[in-house]
Amino acid sequence: MTHAQFSQSAREALTERAVDAKISKNLSWKQIAEASGLSTAFTTAAILGQHPLPAEAADAVVALLGLEEADSRLLQVIPTRGSMPNRIPTDPTMYRFYEMLQVYGTTLKALVHEEFGDGIISAINFKLDVKKVADPEGGERAVITLDGKYLPTKPF
Repeated sequence: MTHAQFSQSAREALTERAVDAKISKNLSWKQIAEASGLSTAFTTAAILGQHPLPAEAADAVVALLGLEEADSRLLQVIPTRGSMPNRIPTDPTMYRFYEMLQVYGTTLKALVHEEFGDGIISAINFKLDVKKVADPEGGERAVITLDGKYLPTKPF
C-alpha cells in the first residue's frame, strides 16, 4: 500500500542519519545512486527527503548506508516536499539558484509560454543532470539540465 507523510520531521531525521552514514563511509552520491539503480539526482533528492524510493532501491540504500529496516520503509513513503521553509535561502549555492530565478524567472516564463503556450513544466515528470565542463577561458563551468514534461493548461 502507498503511504504519504504529513510532517517533515521523521524524514528530516532520516536525512540526517543518511548523510552522516554517507560521510562516515566516505561515499559519493553517485555511489549511492549506483546501488539504488536510479539516477544520481533522483536518489540524492530522495535521500534528502524530496521523493519516495521504490522498495528495492530503498533496501539497497539502507544496506549500503548501514541504516535500520524501518528507514527503508520511511524512504518509500511519499514525503511532504519542499526543502526551503518559506524564506530566502542563506546557503550560497541554494541562494544562487534563487538569484537565477529572480533574474531569469520572468524570462523563462516568457520564453516557455511563447514556445509552448499556457501551461507549466512538470517537476514530477522531470529529469535533472549536473555536469562539470572545462571553461574555454580557464577554470570550470557547471552545466545544469532541467528536463521537464510540458503540461498545457486545459480549460474546463
